[in-house]
Amino acid sequence: METKNTARVMVDALIAQGVDTVFGIPGAHTYDFSDALYKARNQIRMIHTRHEQAAGYMAYGYAKSTGRPGVFTVVPGPGVLNAGAALCTAYGANAPVMCITGNIMSHLIGQGRGQLHELPDQLALLRGLTKWSGRIDHVTEASGVMAEAYEKMMGGRRRPVAVEVPWDVFGQTGPATPVVPKPAPAPIPDPARIAEAAALVGQAKRPMIMVGGGAVDAGAEVLALARAIGAPVVSHRSGKGVVSDDEPCAFDLIAGYDWWKECDLLIGIGSRLELQFMRWRWKPAGLKTIRIDIDPTEMVRLKPDVGVVADAAEATRALTAALAGLAPPDRSGEFSARRAEARARMQAVQPQMAYLDAIRRALPRGGFFVEEVSQMGFTARFGFPVYAPRQYVTCGYQDNLGFGFNTALGVKVANPDKAVVSVSGDGGFMFGVQELATAVQHNIAVVAIVFNNNAFGNVRRDQATVYEGRLIGSDLTNPDFVALGKSFGVASERADSPAALEEAVKQALASGRPALIEVPVETGSETSPWTFLHPAPHG
Repeated sequence: METKNTARVMVDALIAQGVDTVFGIPGAHTYDFSDALYKARNQIRMIHTRHEQAAGYMAYGYAKSTGRPGVFTVVPGPGVLNAGAALCTAYGANAPVMCITGNIMSHLIGQGRGQLHELPDQLALLRGLTKWSGRIDHVTEASGVMAEAYEKMMGGRRRPVAVEVPWDVFGQTGPATPVVPKPAPAPIPDPARIAEAAALVGQAKRPMIMVGGGAVDAGAEVLALARAIGAPVVSHRSGKGVVSDDEPCAFDLIAGYDWWKECDLLIGIGSRLELQFMRWRWKPAGLKTIRIDIDPTEMVRLKPDVGVVADAAEATRALTAALAGLAPPDRSGEFSARRAEARARMQAVQPQMAYLDAIRRALPRGGFFVEEVSQMGFTARFGFPVYAPRQYVTCGYQDNLGFGFNTALGVKVANPDKAVVSVSGDGGFMFGVQELATAVQHNIAVVAIVFNNNAFGNVRRDQATVYEGRLIGSDLTNPDFVALGKSFGVASERADSPAALEEAVKQALASGRPALIEVPVETGSETSPWTFLHPAPHG
């Protein structure tokens, strides 16, 4: 049996799990792991960043856009804390992200001696940010812990995991036992629950299907069900693109809200049903609910009339099969009218919609759009058409300001042959502006569009309207973004209109190089999108 050190066993486990990229920053505690990555560089690459938060977000973008594990490595203590926001995002948005970090020397853990990067209980902290976290205490545990981490991350509801290794254990040598990870199989749809769900569908007059991130691999099955029962498919954030927005039954959240007023059956597939039960804040009288979700705890959090705990594609397929012979009503005319009306209404949100429409025209159909916590990002959640799952990359319910550009870099690394556009506000972009250097060094050809309104726009609007103009901490003094981008070696320009932005995006994508486009926006001029994101309860 071959002798290896812990770090090399871990790297070999990653390779066996299909990982081809690790994001991160080397540090003293993880030198042996970095060296193991170097020795395996023909099979796995390391992309180093300028901040630990960026390493975590790039891993998140990699995972969110592919469904494959996104892996990053940081030093313990401050490195883990810096990357914590990305782990929060991965947890909230159900992304398979693995954090690999170090710790102080094994015999000093828990003693509070004040060692370099020591935390009182780092493993407890990681367990509060992840689905599962574990420690490798000896080289003989390395294969087993790495297999368990993979199984937890990829099995059931996918969420982040973390593995920490004491400084001295990374270099510890011993016999290497390869372990093949096998995520637990998804539960099989219960035929009785499927029959109950089919009975509810058969009684419904105005059903609605709501899809979330748990349905990203069930697009064909969802579309077949929608056609079989004559129901619209509504999505928001992580569910965008599960059914292409150019399908007649695909409703944005504006058209979905109008349909909700008459809905008598809600079918949630891989969704927390955030729109219906958190944003729309009321429900139609007599509403029945069916939920399909791989996470059994979802059935406790929001108890449905019928709950099916299973893989979204398998359960949706079973439900459609149980409805064989059902004659759906022809709602094509109504669907077309509702879609057109919603599209017309959202055009009132300006200048955001004019710029988003320009980006959509410039971005190839198969390209990726990475939103941000900004006026453009909020509007995109209903105003930016998406044609396939995973092409719209969001931060989920965490709404982490500053996640977007860093995440987009990871999306591009994972999808080198696809166009990737990042849309940020000036405030959020400055959280990760240093990663322009990472983009140049590794030639990560993301087109970063920065809408500069010289403010934390949402905060400023709330202070101006709700707090009678008492502005504090919301106006920003910014650099010249074009000059700043050029100083990093990034092709940079300013676009002053939607037409100019469309042309700039096309040219930037064609260049195959990192690019930055600044779009000046007059402070306070953007129409609030919240009328649509949080509509007033129906009277």
